[in-house]
Amino acid sequence: MPVAAAGAALALATPAGAADVDTGLPPGPAAARAAVPAQTAAGWAAGTRSYLVITAAGDTSAVRNAVAAKGGSVFAHYDAIGVVVAHSSSAGFATAMRSVAGVQKVGATRTSDVPADAYSPTLPSAPGQSPTSLTETARWDMTRINADKAWAVSTGSSSVKVGVLDTGVDDRHQDIAPNFDASNSVSCAYGKADARAGAWRDVGTHGTHVAGTIAAAKNGKGVVGVAPGVTIASVRIAEPGTSMFFAENTICGFMWAGDRGFDVTNNSYYTDPWMFNCPDDPDQAAIIEGVRRAQEYAEGKGSLQVAAAGNSNYDLANKRTDSSSPNDSTPVNRTITNACVDIPTELPGVVTVGAMGNGNIKASYSNFGRDVIDVGAPGGDGAYGVYSTLPGGKYGNMNGTSMASPHVAGVAALLKSADPAATPAELRARLGSQATDTACPSDSRCTGTTAKNAFFGEGQVDALKAVGGTTPQPGRYFENATDVAVADNATVESPITVTGVPGNAPAALKVGVDVKHTYRGDLVLSLVAPDGSVYPLEDFADGDSGDDVVKSYTVDASSETASGTWKLRVRDIAAQDTGRIDTWNLTF
Repeated sequence: MPVAAAGAALALATPAGAADVDTGLPPGPAAARAAVPAQTAAGWAAGTRSYLVITAAGDTSAVRNAVAAKGGSVFAHYDAIGVVVAHSSSAGFATAMRSVAGVQKVGATRTSDVPADAYSPTLPSAPGQSPTSLTETARWDMTRINADKAWAVSTGSSSVKVGVLDTGVDDRHQDIAPNFDASNSVSCAYGKADARAGAWRDVGTHGTHVAGTIAAAKNGKGVVGVAPGVTIASVRIAEPGTSMFFAENTICGFMWAGDRGFDVTNNSYYTDPWMFNCPDDPDQAAIIEGVRRAQEYAEGKGSLQVAAAGNSNYDLANKRTDSSSPNDSTPVNRTITNACVDIPTELPGVVTVGAMGNGNIKASYSNFGRDVIDVGAPGGDGAYGVYSTLPGGKYGNMNGTSMASPHVAGVAALLKSADPAATPAELRARLGSQATDTACPSDSRCTGTTAKNAFFGEGQVDALKAVGGTTPQPGRYFENATDVAVADNATVESPITVTGVPGNAPAALKVGVDVKHTYRGDLVLSLVAPDGSVYPLEDFADGDSGDDVVKSYTVDASSETASGTWKLRVRDIAAQDTGRIDTWNLTF
């Protein structure tokens, strides 16, 4: 199952470590990942580790001087929140710094060495772009949250800025370039802002996919984001080679978001290397405090943080064990309590998002928790993936709470567009109050009420309500879910018998099609009316090698009597690839 989300955590099953973002699945332990090649760089030595040194907000010069005196070097400092990022190869550095006057906490941010690349970062490559013949079609995830209806009211304001804190973003993608803000994009890998042109680009595929879900342009190509009129900026916090997100990177990202006036940020990860940070551990306590201060700073500047809940099918309100941390070296089995937190998603003020499949269901992998999950959104599950942008002008499916979170970030951007004066607290409250209440299934783990429970929080977010619209009354709906095989060089039909609809069909008859096929360039689709009239739906380009057809077509069938037997006709015009009509529907 392709899934992506939570932590270096971009994926399903365990929210640990960097993801294989081609599939969305997480890798194994960090030791199994390709190592970053050894490099020679001024200021770097084997054994160099990164530390957060926490002091009072304001002038940190005295503490910075102490860092040098205790065998370290200052890599970055954030005086507004009293956080210094220090490097040292001395095993006794943290202990020595904890004895310095004015130092409140000190903690190592990783159990592995800082890469030499931190001192002279390599710019990510700019991928070559492939133009697309794909046109925008109805997608189940956008339909579930009424985004397709919201666009008729508002696509969002370009003055609203959404930061994508992730693996980076392909700013040249045909569906992202129209809304991309390079001037506010940056790399925060290693914990220090790198504003060189292109430093923000994707070192995987995950961030580009997330960016498309938030704000892919409504330009007739590929896909449409939840808020296709807002502006997006990339803040790359993933490190190359590992795609891991350490605490200093997240701190840099939040500080950048606050200083650059981002209205919303999306955070589909957790801070490595700990799946949960526990306050009774001095290293993890420093991580909690540093990231908390940075999030609070960003929120104080008007930025709402939205974050993925994670993909371990774990009850975040009933923590007991963690066997996946630290994920940058050798994980250990440890006993934990609810005092241990997944950050940034469990920090105060952050909107925690659980993933839903296609329907009022929890995605099988999604973390959950009473009074932890704030809202739900489509994340994909099984055959229903979230389809979005990939680097190089490409598109593809991923599943995960990583995919659910950007849906919520997009709705928050629409809310901000509708009310520019809204504060982060007001946006957070409206996301919940406008969400569609979703009752618990027959699952004892889902506690609470229909209005607020462990699986869905306050419910599934609603983009249409965010722009002040109302949901229209649905038309009469008919569906045939019986599979019909599509053989090579053959024509097949699937019938739907329509009854109880008086008069003629509408001028905007909706035809929903889900055809599974391994080469859609072979296909020609038509709608056959009860009197035998044929309405062409689509003749796919012979060179279209993509899989499947999941689309909605609009047909002017106003000359046809509505009641009777309608048919979906699928013609396969070539050899080698076959498939089936999985399901199709009509909405009058």
